[in-house]
Amino acid sequence: MIITHIIERERWEGAMLAGTYHAESLDSEGFIHFSKPEQVERTANRFYHGKTDLVLLIIETDRVKGEVIFEPPSHPTFEGEVFPHVYGELNTDAVIRVVDLPMLPDGSFKFDPSAI
Repeated sequence: MIITHIIERERWEGAMLAGTYHAESLDSEGFIHFSKPEQVERTANRFYHGKTDLVLLIIETDRVKGEVIFEPPSHPTFEGEVFPHVYGELNTDAVIRVVDLPMLPDGSFKFDPSAI
């Protein structure tokens, strides 16, 4: 199964050098937030509006060393949905592709999940 993660290009480059990605949410919440492909656009627009130089990690769950659990979010914008959370650092070899997530002139994002 494919899951995704939005990250700043520079942070991803650092993770590739280290071989693992450790998000701040791992310390504060115990897991790293991910999205299903069909959730990317709404996630990007809710949490990353106006941010430039973002990339989208395309991840194969079978390759993830940490535990992947689909759970309801704490944010009411996404009530009724479940999102993938990874309990542990993300091993970079689980990432099968990295694509640019360009911001539109108004600061929003447009993403077609069929592009994955």
